[in-house]
Amino acid sequence: MTPGPPETALRDVRGELPLARAALARAARRAEETLAALPGPGRRTEREQAAAAEALDAARTLRCAFLDHHVDAVYDELTAHRTRHARLDELAAAAAAAFPGLVPTEERLAAERALPQAHKEGHEIDQGIFFGRVLTSPLAGPHLMDAMLRPTPRALELLPRFAETGIADLGSVRLERTDGVARLTMCRDDCLNAEDDRQVDDMETAVDLALLDPAVEVALVRGGEMTHPRYRGRRVFSAGINLKALHNGGISLVDFLLRRELGYLHKILRGLLLDDGPAWLPRTRGKPWVAAVDTFAIGGGAQLLLVFDQVLAASDAYISLPAAQEGIIPGVSNFRLGRFTGPRLARQIILNGRRVEAREPEALLLVDEVHDPEDLDLAVERSLDRLRGAAVNANRRILNLAEESPEEFRRYMADFALQQALRLYSSDVIGKVGRFSQGRPPAG
Repeated sequence: MTPGPPETALRDVRGELPLARAALARAARRAEETLAALPGPGRRTEREQAAAAEALDAARTLRCAFLDHHVDAVYDELTAHRTRHARLDELAAAAAAAFPGLVPTEERLAAERALPQAHKEGHEIDQGIFFGRVLTSPLAGPHLMDAMLRPTPRALELLPRFAETGIADLGSVRLERTDGVARLTMCRDDCLNAEDDRQVDDMETAVDLALLDPAVEVALVRGGEMTHPRYRGRRVFSAGINLKALHNGGISLVDFLLRRELGYLHKILRGLLLDDGPAWLPRTRGKPWVAAVDTFAIGGGAQLLLVFDQVLAASDAYISLPAAQEGIIPGVSNFRLGRFTGPRLARQIILNGRRVEAREPEALLLVDEVHDPEDLDLAVERSLDRLRGAAVNANRRILNLAEESPEEFRRYMADFALQQALRLYSSDVIGKVGRFSQGRPPAG
């Protein structure tokens, strides 16, 4: 059995904050010195792997003890007593500077980003510990969630131009406003709209712009036409997480796995948090959203569907969540999917990888309408028109609150932050993404 940290170290990190801060920094330095004396993660013997694991376990036990006693004080210091709204990346950077050894520095993370996933030390797990404890706190957690519902600086910078022209080409996402409809087209034809850090940033920017623009009444998300030989000329909704990027070390915990859920997906569900209205009105401002599924919605693409007000699918499309194959947690699907399908079908989809064809009766638990591909465009326009009603937005707000309370979502995300970080660096995931990342298109 691996020994833990000494009782004196545990007592020190649970003491007064200034002394606890120093004790944590000392413990982190000891762990770093042990790791620095060893070969890299991909070149260690079994004995060296055990020594690294012992050092990391001892340091992480102390981090957890430190945060269990001081998380609110830490968060208050980083956010000026909750008067400053720091996003995930800003909060992590501030924590690394103010509390050495609590989370990895940007320099350490940058060095790890240059490595394949299998060669990383797994310092993002410490970020998972940190954000899990922050989200668990009834004081810090809701404040962080509010910070992530605010518009991004990039969107605010682009808003005047978008409001004037109705067009924003963000790279992996194109946004066009026509007749009160914001049309978000995912256009990563190089990877069948598989998501990575870049696409998460572009999607959140596009969602912000659609919600900020007063000329937008309703929004549509759809995949663009692909150039892949197997799908050339066909629209594709999404192939999920970019496994090649994950294998190469390009999928981050903070900028992808946490930002995606707490950022643009949550904004589609709740709306933007804005402070420009009377104090007595709700602070979040949302709009109706429609999704149109062409060809397939795999993994993260299927997760997206669970936050839309209406989902339409082509009759030759399918939906799947191959979480068991990939080895990671499929976002917030474990929390949301059962509300749509019931628990048994949810387990079949998540644990057994069951693929739901749009023509199956069960598909109508996941989508509102199924149409022949040639009829889908017209059906989408009818759906958009229906959601322009004056009372739609108030009703969708109340429906979303009744179905998913912010507190329940926060508690889920607190556990998800650490569990997903652990999966990201587990040996089975590293082995699987190496096999799944060879450019093979999804089966279809």
